[in-house]
Amino acid sequence: MRIALVSDAWTPQVNGVVRTLQTTVAMLRARGHQVATITPDGFRTVACPTYPEIRLALGCGRAVAERLDRTAPDAVHIATEGSLGWAARRWCLASGMPFTTSFHTHFPDYVAMRTGLPARWFWPILQRFHRPAHAIMVATETLAGELAAHGLTQTRRWSRGVDLSLFSPGNAPHPAISGLPGPIQLYVGRVACEKNIEAFLATSVPGTKVVVGDGPARAMLERRFPDATFLGALHGAELASVYAGADIFVFPSRTDTFGLVMIEALASGVPVAAFPVHGPMDVIGGLGRGPAGCAGAQIGALRDDLAAAITAALGIDRAACAAEGRRYSWDACTDQFLGALATPARRLDRAA
Repeated sequence: MRIALVSDAWTPQVNGVVRTLQTTVAMLRARGHQVATITPDGFRTVACPTYPEIRLALGCGRAVAERLDRTAPDAVHIATEGSLGWAARRWCLASGMPFTTSFHTHFPDYVAMRTGLPARWFWPILQRFHRPAHAIMVATETLAGELAAHGLTQTRRWSRGVDLSLFSPGNAPHPAISGLPGPIQLYVGRVACEKNIEAFLATSVPGTKVVVGDGPARAMLERRFPDATFLGALHGAELASVYAGADIFVFPSRTDTFGLVMIEALASGVPVAAFPVHGPMDVIGGLGRGPAGCAGAQIGALRDDLAAAITAALGIDRAACAAEGRRYSWDACTDQFLGALATPARRLDRAA
C-alpha cells in the first residue's frame, strides 16, 4: 500500500511525537508498504514562535499538492496541525481523498501557557482541522473522551511502543550518574515550560535530581537549581543506561496526552511518580497499578503532592515495572495504525 504521512514535527526535533512517527514509518516499510513522508526538510521554513525547534514550512501549499499528486497514495495520514498539515488537508478535501489525523499534543493548553490567553479560544481551530477526518488516532481512551466532548467522536486507538531490545533493567548505569548520591530521580524529555519541570526540581526529596533533554528553559533551570544534574539530550544506548541507573522516574507534566518516556522507564524497571492527571493516569493508573487502575502490581505513584508521589514510588518492585513495560509493542501499534487508515477497501465499504 502507498501511504503518505504528513508531519510538521520531524528531525532534528527530539520528542515522543517524532520518535513515534519515525518508528511507525520504519515498521511500515519493513512490512513492505511504500511510505512517502512530507516533512519540513526540503521546504523553506521559519521557527515557530516560542518553540524554535519546530520549523514551519512557508508557502508550501502547491509543493505539498504536487508531492501528493506524484505519490498517488492509497491512504493519507496527517499527523500534525501545522502548515504542512493544513496544506495536505486542503489537497485531500479538494481531491475527495479521505484522510486520517492524529492528536498528539494538548495544543490549546500549550498555546495558553505561552500567551496567557484562555485555552478554550484555541479549540475551534483544532475542531475545524480534525472534523473532516475519516478517523482521529489517539493514544488513550481518556483522550478519546476529551475529544468527544469537543464534538470529535471519530477516534481510533493508536497506542505507543517500546524498543525492548534497548530499554531493559539489565543495562549498566550510565557513568555520569553511577556515582551520584541516591536515590537518583530522573526526568527525560523536552526542557520547556509546558513540561512543568520546575515542580520536580523544587521538591525536597533527598538524593540527586537528573534532567535528560534540552530546550528553551534549560539555562534558566540550571541557574535556579544548581544542585540538579543536567545531561543534555541523550539517545540510544546512552539514554537506556540513564534509565537503568535511576531509582525513580518523575513525570511532572500536567498536559501530555501520553508520555512515551513513562513506558520507556517502566521497561527499564523504573517506577514512575507523577501528578494524577490524564497521561499518567492512563499509563500508571489511578492507583498506580497499571492502566485504568486495574488490579495489577504497583508500578508507580500519583499524588497531588509530587514529593509525596516520589517518596511513595521509591522501593516499588522493579520487576513489576519491567513486566508492565513489556506490554507495549511497536508491532501492535503499527497494526492499530494500519487498522485506522482510510484505505481503498474501507472507502468502498463506507460508500456502499
